Amino acid sequence: MNENTIRMTESSGPPSREQVEMWLGRKAFKFWMRISGMIDQNYPGVFAPEWLFGGKKHGWSLRYKKSKSFCTLIPEKGRCLLLIVFGADERAKVESIRSELSDKTCQVYDDATTYHDGKWLLLCVDAEKIVADVERLLNVKRRPKNIKTDKVV
Repeated sequence: MNENTIRMTESSGPPSREQVEMWLGRKAFKFWMRISGMIDQNYPGVFAPEWLFGGKKHGWSLRYKKSKSFCTLIPEKGRCLLLIVFGADERAKVESIRSELSDKTCQVYDDATTYHDGKWLLLCVDAEKIVADVERLLNVKRRPKNIKTDKVV
């Protein structure tokens, strides 16, 4: 991997799990695994994560998509980023859960640019409260398949 950049830009092939772990570092990799594990648990069999190469500028990213984009994990040197694009209907739903989100996530959401295809939220996942925010935000994008209930059968 190119040490002069913050993105994984080696174009010979997608990075291995070990390469991602080394690039992110222990703490950020823990968050990477928490997010990917949460997606697997809440949406079993829905997504087949796909590595995309965005060239020397953007490097590798791991996209979760079914018929439309769900989210993209981006490994940067020492930090885990998550990109979620919200369409107009989804933005209204995000507004309805704002009180459940951390101040940091709300600020990043407010500062995010809205393009013709939606509002592009790029979060640095660096704390447990951000992981909880990500779960709430992804639930806006798609209702989880695996909903836990407290009912006793």
